[in-house]
Amino acid sequence: MPNSKKDLINDEPNWVDGEVNQDKNQSISPKSPETSQISSYKFKPETIALVESAFLASTASLIWLIDYYFRLGPFLKMLFPLPIALVYLRRGRRASIMTTIVCGLLLSILMGPPRSIVYIIPYGLMGIQLGALWRNGASWYLSLLVGSVIGSFGFFFRFWLFSILLGEDLWVYVINQITGLADWIFFKLGILAEPTTLMVQILAVIVVLVNNFIYSLTVHLVALLMLDRLRNPIPRPPSWIKVILDYE
Repeated sequence: MPNSKKDLINDEPNWVDGEVNQDKNQSISPKSPETSQISSYKFKPETIALVESAFLASTASLIWLIDYYFRLGPFLKMLFPLPIALVYLRRGRRASIMTTIVCGLLLSILMGPPRSIVYIIPYGLMGIQLGALWRNGASWYLSLLVGSVIGSFGFFFRFWLFSILLGEDLWVYVINQITGLADWIFFKLGILAEPTTLMVQILAVIVVLVNNFIYSLTVHLVALLMLDRLRNPIPRPPSWIKVILDYE
C-alpha cells in the first residue's frame, strides 16, 4: 500500500511523457523512401543545370524577339549576351554552349535561320567568352578587348550575310556614309585634300571598333549591377570606373 497520495500520482502514467517519447521515437525513426528520394532529386546538379539552361535560353530568345519587333531602345540590346554569360558563371562551359544552341534553334523556329544566326554571331559567342573571362577572374581590360573584337567581327559578318541574301554589297553604302563623315571632318579642320579610299576604309574600321568598345563597356556595367544582385558577381572594375560611378 502506498505511503501517501503523492506516490499514487507519481506511479500513474503521464500523458505528457507519452507525447515526448512519441516525438523522440518519430525523430529517431528512419526517413521514408519517398522523403529520401525527394531530397536526392533536389540536389542533382545535372537536372538543375538543364532547367537553368532552358530557362535562360528562352529568356535570351524573348529579349531578342521583343527588341526586334518593338524596338524599345538600346536598353534591351545591352542584355543580349548576359543570359548566356550567366549560365557560364553558374554552370560552366558545356551548359553555356547548350544554351546558345537551344537559343539559336528556338529563334530559327520563331524568326527564321538568318535572324538566329545573327544572334549567335556575335551575341552568343560574346556571352560564352565573357562568361569564361568573368569566371576566371580576368581583368576588365582583357574582357573589354575581347568583347570589342567579337562585336566587330559580328558586325562584318552581319554585313557579309545580308549582302549575300540581298544580292547587294552593303559595305559600299557604309563607305559612302563614312566618306561623307570624312569630308565633314576635313572641312572643319580646314584640310582641302579629299580623303582617299584607304583612309575612308580605315576610318570605317575605327568607327566600328569604337562603337563595339562602347557597347562592350555598357554590357560590363549592366552585368556589374545585375549579376551582383543575382549572387554571381563579375570581377571588380578598374579604379577609374569606380571613381566615375562612385562605386565601392
